[in-house]
Amino acid sequence: MTDPSAAPAGPARTGAVPGRPGEPAGTDRAFGARLMTPLLLGSLLNPVNSTMIATSLVAIGRDFHVGAADTAWLISALYLASAVGQPFMGRLADRVGPRRVFVAGALAVCAAGLIGALAPTFTLLIVSRVVLGIGTAAAYPAAMAVLRAESRRLGLPTPRRVLGRLSLAALASAALGPSLGGLLTATAGWRAVFAVNLPLSLLALAGALAWLPADRKAAAATGGPSDAGTGRRTRRAAGRPAPAPGSLDPLGIGLFAAALTCAMFFLLRLHEPQWVLLAPTAALTAVLVWWQLRRPEPFLDLRMLAGNRALVLTYLRQGLTYLVIYCVLYGFSQWLEEAHGYSSFHAGLIMLPMSGAAAFCSLAGARTKGIRAPLTVAAACLAAGSGVFLLLQGTSPLFALLCAAALFGVPQGLASTGNQAAVFVQAPPDGVGAAAGLQRTAQYLGAITASGLIGLLYGQRAADPGLHRIALIGVVLGLLLLALTLADRTLRARRAP
Repeated sequence: MTDPSAAPAGPARTGAVPGRPGEPAGTDRAFGARLMTPLLLGSLLNPVNSTMIATSLVAIGRDFHVGAADTAWLISALYLASAVGQPFMGRLADRVGPRRVFVAGALAVCAAGLIGALAPTFTLLIVSRVVLGIGTAAAYPAAMAVLRAESRRLGLPTPRRVLGRLSLAALASAALGPSLGGLLTATAGWRAVFAVNLPLSLLALAGALAWLPADRKAAAATGGPSDAGTGRRTRRAAGRPAPAPGSLDPLGIGLFAAALTCAMFFLLRLHEPQWVLLAPTAALTAVLVWWQLRRPEPFLDLRMLAGNRALVLTYLRQGLTYLVIYCVLYGFSQWLEEAHGYSSFHAGLIMLPMSGAAAFCSLAGARTKGIRAPLTVAAACLAAGSGVFLLLQGTSPLFALLCAAALFGVPQGLASTGNQAAVFVQAPPDGVGAAAGLQRTAQYLGAITASGLIGLLYGQRAADPGLHRIALIGVVLGLLLLALTLADRTLRARRAP
């Protein structure tokens, strides 16, 4: 997507190598290996940590004498921290610079890995996951902000394949996470699942310090004066004054975190509903809305969202898609171990076809110019894949398990690249970092809900009836997503960058 406000590249194109067919000269060099390596390393930290623990939950529960409903906190703690942290880090990247935010996040991940590897209690393990969620939340919105800033600085559009690499890094690491977690747990113990963050985060940190462009002091996040001007014109048109430089709206962040925390506590105890939590959740949400509408530069730009129906629908698709994906991802791995009797290592191996299908479909989605078609196929495969899981039993042959896993990898790849491309196209010019953060927030809300459903449907043990109920929910939501995608007229005219 070429922004009309972007200045011509001029000297930046001097000596540039030709781009690919249909792309401006210099594209390959502008978005080359040095820029992309730290961004890709950072972007895989959150997805791999979100799924790597799936095949370690049984071992952790055994060591700390807790059941599936309790180990679900290890999943949701990361997602709660990430759900709040992603839009905050995106907003921070838009204001103080994406490189600074990226570096701070890598340091936090390093600390979290150390805490988790040495944690003597289950509570401290949860603390480690919270710190991990905050730290890993920085990379993706910072990466999107870096790409948008570079695109505007050089006068070059960000190619779809570059966005596809970010999506592939996140998707492949998330898909490979269960296998990696199973391997680490079987060979070095579950603490290695936390310790592996130390070398990964240090590599990302070194790459960022060496190769990411320095943050500009003026309009660092908006990508230059043209973006800042666009943002000011948008605010004037909406009747809002220009914000103070560096405004972060700490009260809005606090209200958002408090409301989300109350909602999470309710969702995690669906097997024993705490109805009293709905009152503070509603009250905090109402105060949050009131405060955001009063702020000239709110943490959540509700006016922008109200006028950007396409972006809101993208967030809805993202949340519902990942609600189903994480229900199956976590539910299937636990079912393989407890109902089928596989070890954590073998359960991870059985899920490898899901990883391969997700990676292949992510690459295919990155080569697709349209947005509506891959999202439609993803929704249809989500419903079909969930239908296959309805047929599985504790006695199902290995071939059937592998086929079910492979089929479910298709919607992971296509939905990830499709929704990411949609956000990049639909986001405001001066707020792509915050918009990308909210996209991940929608994903984590789906994951948090999935954790609560797993606790409700499985209880203390994963068995066939629980897996079938999870699959039925997947069929229903897959069909709903298909209807939403087909009915969304805003996707028909959209073309990815």
